[in-house]
Amino acid sequence: MDRCIVLVDAGYLLGAAASLLAGEPSRSRITVDHTALIQGLRERAESDTERPLLRIYWFDGAPDRVPQPEHRRLRVMPRVTVRLGALTRSDGRWAQKGVDAAMHAELTELARNRACSDIVLVTGDGDLLPGMMAAKEHGVAVHLWAVQAADGDYNQSEDLVAEADERRVLDRTWITKAVRAKELGGICAPPPAPRPEIAAILSAPLPDSALAAAERPVEEREHRAPAAATENGTQERVPAPKGVPTPKDLAALRGPGAHSAHPASATLRWSSDKGWVDRPGATAEPPEIASMPTLAQLTTAEQRWADREEDITTVGGDPYEVGQVFARRWMERLGDQSHLQKLSGMYPRIPHRIDGELLRYAARFGLLAHKDDQIDEHDRYAIRAGFWREIDVRTAAEHAPAGE
Repeated sequence: MDRCIVLVDAGYLLGAAASLLAGEPSRSRITVDHTALIQGLRERAESDTERPLLRIYWFDGAPDRVPQPEHRRLRVMPRVTVRLGALTRSDGRWAQKGVDAAMHAELTELARNRACSDIVLVTGDGDLLPGMMAAKEHGVAVHLWAVQAADGDYNQSEDLVAEADERRVLDRTWITKAVRAKELGGICAPPPAPRPEIAAILSAPLPDSALAAAERPVEEREHRAPAAATENGTQERVPAPKGVPTPKDLAALRGPGAHSAHPASATLRWSSDKGWVDRPGATAEPPEIASMPTLAQLTTAEQRWADREEDITTVGGDPYEVGQVFARRWMERLGDQSHLQKLSGMYPRIPHRIDGELLRYAARFGLLAHKDDQIDEHDRYAIRAGFWREIDVRTAAEHAPAGE
């Protein structure tokens, strides 16, 4: 067949690009415009081979082979197929497993089935040499592309270079059309884009009792620190809060003798990737909150299938976007709109059942940190900020005067 196929070893392409542009092979040192990169690969392949493109295969590693946000964006692009191997950590370094084997299998299968006349390989691994030789024996022309090396030499296997029919180098000018280095004075990660919604959540006011306690002089707070009764009936001094009260400080303020609208039996809750979790013996939530339905309760089997289809083909996996999508679905399916008003008044806290469901939904998009299977703190803020943004837009539209 007179057409070309491109097989990309993403670890090699992006690692070599990072070495060239940032001085080290860490992919965290670069930002990638995947749309521009795929378009550049397609145009270059069709120009070099003088054949129309059939498909680009993108081979990469991922923890437990779970697609990361970049893989989700890539696999819905036209003419792009993503193949994932495992990504494992050893001696403090990440390593791909199974990517070379997958490339070798795809290369030999395409050549054996005569699916194309030309194959472009973007890789430097000598393990693909047998596959390259097999493809040539089936009459396929093999084009080997290298990324310009930082030291000006090839960063590929010498045997692979010698066996290729055609060779090209993707130089700095070509690479920088889609890839750039992060330049932040030694900081690898770029500062997140300004999110006023996240800033609003972080700066949300504390309860009046907590603010009053935090604003009192330290000496006064020490003398007024509430006492808690121990099991033997004696009074035990509760440490006074310093600066911004912690959850433990707030619980003490709400204990016996504290002037607060909250009951003395108020308990602590904390947020995790599983949502707000009650400690044993915790009191139940108020009825108006406990009766608030989750998205799962509002979703039919048909809608669940459509949601999954949209997640796969449309939702890119940006934490802020994920929160927006979840909130939009919840509001669209909500029958009793009084729940929306109650929720809006709870800002910035999301009821723990809905919050847990939101974070579990976000985990589908590969947002779990590899080190402890927890969603990154900044991502959690972004997810919730996207959720509240959609709620705010909806409630603002409902309260807008007619005709606006």
